[in-house]
Amino acid sequence: MPHDIYKNKKVFITGHTGFKGSWLAMWLHTIGAEVVGYSLPPEELSHFNLLKLPIKNYFQNINDESALLSALKDSSPDIVFHLAAQPLVRDSYDDPITTYNTNVLGTMKVYWAAVQAGVKSLVSITTDKVYENHEWIWGYRENDQLGGHDPYSSSKACVEIMTDSFRKSFLNDNKMLLATARAGNVIGGGDWARDRLIPDLVKNAAMGLVTPLRNPKSVRPWQHVLEPLNGYLLLGEQLLLGNKEFTTSFNFGPESHDIASVENMSELANLSWDKINVQIVKETIIKHEAGLLKLDITKSCHLLAWQPVWDSKKATATTINWYKNFYQNQMISSRENLEEFIALL
Repeated sequence: MPHDIYKNKKVFITGHTGFKGSWLAMWLHTIGAEVVGYSLPPEELSHFNLLKLPIKNYFQNINDESALLSALKDSSPDIVFHLAAQPLVRDSYDDPITTYNTNVLGTMKVYWAAVQAGVKSLVSITTDKVYENHEWIWGYRENDQLGGHDPYSSSKACVEIMTDSFRKSFLNDNKMLLATARAGNVIGGGDWARDRLIPDLVKNAAMGLVTPLRNPKSVRPWQHVLEPLNGYLLLGEQLLLGNKEFTTSFNFGPESHDIASVENMSELANLSWDKINVQIVKETIIKHEAGLLKLDITKSCHLLAWQPVWDSKKATATTINWYKNFYQNQMISSRENLEEFIALL
């Protein structure tokens, strides 16, 4: 099985009750890793709760320094995957202080606690939105200028700058190998976050409602959640092997030709569930969001031997069928999705 290096390893995941974190916890548990999660308690309707994983949970805030350090020391993990974050662009406008406290200071506390606890490897997850977006038609590379118009994006750019500083200031002896991962817009079953395209489409479809589209022409690097998780695991593997040349940043996204607009994705979703209907509406409260965003994934493909497995059509169909099974048959098909994906690696 791919990623066998994690079998019997202790893996500590922050943000494991979130959408992406719960998928990662499931994958690692399937491999045979000893998973420990540290996160705020999950929402009642959440992928994490539906999975019912038999893992160790710490339901705490990453900004609680003593609780975080205690959990890391007690767990003594071989590697940490840091995913805990305030992940929503529009929410960052409403509450920028919490966004920066969680994403920047919270991440620093994770790094510092990990060093104090003797952690040897840490993969920190940021976002594709860390780049100064010029609405270019080509993808951003890892060495392109960082920036961020909205509080969420800029907070994650701050994390990238802070991570580089942390390495230079505290990790010159390589006592902890630290890398960052920047992923595109992820989709997949079990995401019920507000103001995300697929969750909005399926929630409204289940209630027989039409979904308003604010920015139908906006283009994003959509990918199934298992795609970047595969990349995170490959990156973590290199750190576990002690390969310090991988302590940099890596992009994970779709092929350059496989990007799609919000409107295109809605049409693909309708092919799998005809109850999905949309209506284009004019935005009344303007909160800036990028119109075009692409990632260059050459570095990850070359150095990590990573590559996308499912194109946007397959990713969308798999995602919509997950929700269709959930709403119509109360079925959770996450493990089946994972098995199908792993078979192609």
